[in-house]
Amino acid sequence: MGTRYLKNSRLRRTSALKKGLAASLSAAAVTAGTGFYLSHRILYIARKAEEAIIDRETKAGRYDMQAYRELPKKEAWVTSSDGTRLKSVFITPHPGRPYVIFCHGVTEHKVNSVKYMNVFLKRGFNAVLFDHRRHGESEGRLTSYGHFEKHDLKAVVDELIRREGSQVVFGIHGESMGAVTLLLYAGTVEDKAAFYIADCPFSDFREQVKHQMKRELGFSPPFFMAIAEWAVWLRGRYKMAELSPLEAVRRIKNPVLFIHSKEDDFILPEMTEALFQAKPGPKQLFMAEKGGHAQSYNENAEEYEQTIDRFLAEYHLVPK
Repeated sequence: MGTRYLKNSRLRRTSALKKGLAASLSAAAVTAGTGFYLSHRILYIARKAEEAIIDRETKAGRYDMQAYRELPKKEAWVTSSDGTRLKSVFITPHPGRPYVIFCHGVTEHKVNSVKYMNVFLKRGFNAVLFDHRRHGESEGRLTSYGHFEKHDLKAVVDELIRREGSQVVFGIHGESMGAVTLLLYAGTVEDKAAFYIADCPFSDFREQVKHQMKRELGFSPPFFMAIAEWAVWLRGRYKMAELSPLEAVRRIKNPVLFIHSKEDDFILPEMTEALFQAKPGPKQLFMAEKGGHAQSYNENAEEYEQTIDRFLAEYHLVPK
C-alpha cells in the first residue's frame, strides 16, 4: 500500500512538472512569437512601391519628371558611419546660394520630397534629396525611425560641406520620420543647420507605438509594449525609449518651424504642440486646418508657403 502510494505520488509530481514545463514553453513560444511579430512590423515596415509614389505625385501635379530631369544636379553615394550607402542627389540651380536638405517619411522615397524642394528652389535655394536607409535606392537592413537615420543625415551634411566648403549655409526640412530624424540630429548629434522645418513628427516613439496599438487593437497592453521593446532591441539593436525628439528638441538652439495638420490621427497634432513648447529660443508653429498625416502641404499649399516665407523672413534666412 505504501509503495503504491509513493509511486502514484511520484507519478503525479512528474505529471505536474510536465504540465508546468509545457505551460512555460507555451508561454515562452507565445512571447517570442508576439515579439517577432511586433518587432517585424516596426523594423521592417512595408514600403510603398517606388513607381506607385512617382505615379501618385505625378497625377497630383506635384512631380514633373521632365522638369526634374532638366535641373542641374549630380547623383552620389554617401556612406554613413556604419557603412550604409545612401543614394543622394545634389541639385544646384543657384550656385553659391544656401541649400535645403530634405528628409522623406517612412515608406516613401526621395521623389516625395520634390514638392517641398520646388518650394525652396523658387525662393533661391539649392537642394539635396536622399533616400533614407532601406528606402528607395539606398542600402540598409532595417528602419529605426531616426536612431540610425540621424547619423545618415550627418553623413549627407558632411558630404555637402565637403563639396561646398565649410562656409556653406543650409537648412533641413523633414516630413514624419524625416522630421524626427532632423530633430534627433540637431538635438543629439550637431545643431549645424541654419534652420529646421519639422513637419508632423512624433514626440516620443514609445508613445507613438502605444497610439498605433490603440488604433489597431482598441487598447495598448503594457505587456505588449515590453515585448516589443525587448524584441526591437534584440533584433534591431536600438532602444525605443531613446527615440525621444521631446528630449532632443530642448537642446536645439537654431530656429525650428513646427508644422502639423489638425486632422492628423496617425501622429497626433498634440505631439508637435508639445515639441513646440519644449523648444527654447527661436521657433514658429503652423497648424494646418485640413489634411491627414503628412498632408499639410498637399491640402494647404498656399498657407504652407506663406508660413515658410514668414519663418525665413523673421530669422533673416532668405537667400541673398
